[in-house]
Amino acid sequence: MYIRPGYTDLRKGIDGLCLLVQSSMKLDPRQNIHFLFCGRKTSTIKGLLWEEDGFMLITKRLENGKFQWPRTEEEVIALSEQELRWLLDGLSIVQKNAIRPARKRAYIV
Repeated sequence: MYIRPGYTDLRKGIDGLCLLVQSSMKLDPRQNIHFLFCGRKTSTIKGLLWEEDGFMLITKRLENGKFQWPRTEEEVIALSEQELRWLLDGLSIVQKNAIRPARKRAYIV
């Protein structure tokens, strides 16, 4: 999973975002990777995904609040599933004090 830091013109559709992935991120949009983009208002993001028979474009708009979106253009960031969940929940992807998942335990009855 990659996010494109900075503002992206979300009027772009599949073709425009594919071109952006190729030219700006230097990646192949037809990989089995999710690409995420954020608009200037930071309340809306778009996701681009290649499936074996074509592209899928999804949009999420927060009704309240804004996404904590990185703004530096120098890096493309790979996200873990947990970091994606934080981002979609409106949190920062850098969680210094995040609670770690519990380990499975065996219980004796």
